[in-house]
Amino acid sequence: MPAARLSVVTAVATAAALTAVTGCTEKSDAAEGDRVINVTATDDKCETSTKEIAAGHLELAIENKGSKVTEVYILFPDDRVVTERENIGPGTKQRVTAEVKAGDYQIACKPGMKGDGIRQDLKVTGGSVAQRDPRLDKAVAAYRAYAQTQADETLPKVKTFVAAVKAGDLEAAKKAYAPSRIGWERTEPVAESFGDIDPKVDVREDGLEAGQEFTGWHRLEKALWQDKKIGAAEKTVADQLVTDLTDWQKRVGKAEITPTSMANGAKELLDEVATGKVTGEEERYSHTDLVDFKANVEGAQESYELLKPVAKENDPALVTELDKQFAALDALLDKYRADKTSYDFTSYDKVGAAQRKELSDAVNALAEPLSKLAAAVAK
Repeated sequence: MPAARLSVVTAVATAAALTAVTGCTEKSDAAEGDRVINVTATDDKCETSTKEIAAGHLELAIENKGSKVTEVYILFPDDRVVTERENIGPGTKQRVTAEVKAGDYQIACKPGMKGDGIRQDLKVTGGSVAQRDPRLDKAVAAYRAYAQTQADETLPKVKTFVAAVKAGDLEAAKKAYAPSRIGWERTEPVAESFGDIDPKVDVREDGLEAGQEFTGWHRLEKALWQDKKIGAAEKTVADQLVTDLTDWQKRVGKAEITPTSMANGAKELLDEVATGKVTGEEERYSHTDLVDFKANVEGAQESYELLKPVAKENDPALVTELDKQFAALDALLDKYRADKTSYDFTSYDKVGAAQRKELSDAVNALAEPLSKLAAAVAK
């Protein structure tokens, strides 16, 4: 996962009429419309083009005019994530399509990807929401079932991992570590929508906020591979990992999921790969990054395949390109594992700079068209 998260995450964006400008003297040059909210992010401001918009399919047109990489979120009042877009570089623009119900929200910009962000209130009023294509309702139901299955199948694997940790068996714990993370990595945007769980189970040490305790998978990863020892503290962390992931398993069915959040979540998974797996930062001690990489791609592809019938009807050229790029990335990843059904991937410290660049290029080639999927299903 990226270095630090906004204490919450999963997907759905918003947009608005350019009328009352909220402390904004400069407007983005993104196309304006009555379903678009322009968001201008700097190192110390988060300016939005409106504080009120009618419910329905909306769009954020984001421009980062600051000097730091930023993230932009739409948040529920309890800080659950409605939608997000991470890793927006200085001088760059992003567009995010989403479906938002009536209610009170906040738009948050997070310069440097740290802290709670700079926030603006957003009121989404009643208004008429178009009848959703029944195929999209079916896709949402299928994806919800998929996310629940991944959570259900993760718990036994985590318990195997934790049992090895508590037995003090270093080698058995190392062997069980990567398989215990696959279901989480496949559905990470849903998991992260419960922002209180992600910082406990999947934070990296360099992603800790001030005063935050280092717990979860990566705390144990460090103990197993770098410290090469398991003590009482690690056993306590292992028990807490089971508790926190059991909480996640019970809450998956309550996640806010829409067709656009599925599409945006697929893009988020590719961003996870680009910012953590390809760089080798995610699994810096175990070097099991390619296992996470494959799981992220599988999760993104699941969302895409479920949304594909509607996307193909609305934007056939986009679907052709996505099919091509998913196939290319899958074929490239297959070079690094024993067989196509195995998660026995090459240790990432054995993957050279030229190979990492090839992987990065393939991820970027997929991420660009994938960023357009939400707009395609919202047409």
